[in-house]
Amino acid sequence: MKGQNNKILTLVGKDVLTEARTRDVLTTVFIFALLTVLVFSFALEPKAETTVMVAPGMLWVAFTFAGVLGFARSFIQEKEHACLDGLMLCPVERETIYWGKLIGNLIFMLVVEAIILPVFFILLNLPFSFLPGVALIVLLTTLGFVSVGTLFSAMAVNTRARDIMLPILFLPVVVPILIAAVQSTGGILKGSDWNEMLSWVEMILAFDVIFMVVSSFLFRFVVEE
Repeated sequence: MKGQNNKILTLVGKDVLTEARTRDVLTTVFIFALLTVLVFSFALEPKAETTVMVAPGMLWVAFTFAGVLGFARSFIQEKEHACLDGLMLCPVERETIYWGKLIGNLIFMLVVEAIILPVFFILLNLPFSFLPGVALIVLLTTLGFVSVGTLFSAMAVNTRARDIMLPILFLPVVVPILIAAVQSTGGILKGSDWNEMLSWVEMILAFDVIFMVVSSFLFRFVVEE
């Protein structure tokens, strides 16, 4: 178990070091998410009563499409530099590669979200007292989001129309967790009690557990095709 953890950390370290040198994924995801939030914020009056109703959808549209760009870039880099073939030749389990890529993608997404969230609250004039609750929902949702995205990005990178195939495959699967995330975020911004949002939070947690296990199992078949 310890040996496997060391291999996973090695793969994560490789992705982090590569990204620190190129900044391809972080730059792409950050700029797209920031522009989406900016465009929506200027389209709304910050003091309007509808802001709280629209804000959750704005936030998750930005994170969703920015995440799709990030997932695509992460495996395209591996494919273009023949790193994916090298990983397949390494004496490691396919699940180890999956967890290494998942943690790497999760780190990149969380870094971007940590920067975008305060900007989002400032632009829409939302109370910062709601920020910890929203951040928790973002963390839980991103975990399930990335678990599915890592699997489908590995699948799409081997197709001819990979830029089109990834969102077509990925978005329908993550609709349940996105709905739960929007509902939970909206409840927090409205000041609702956590008990009222419990069913949505449980849906997010169930999605995380199910798809991390299923994606880890299916990854071996995806990369060997």
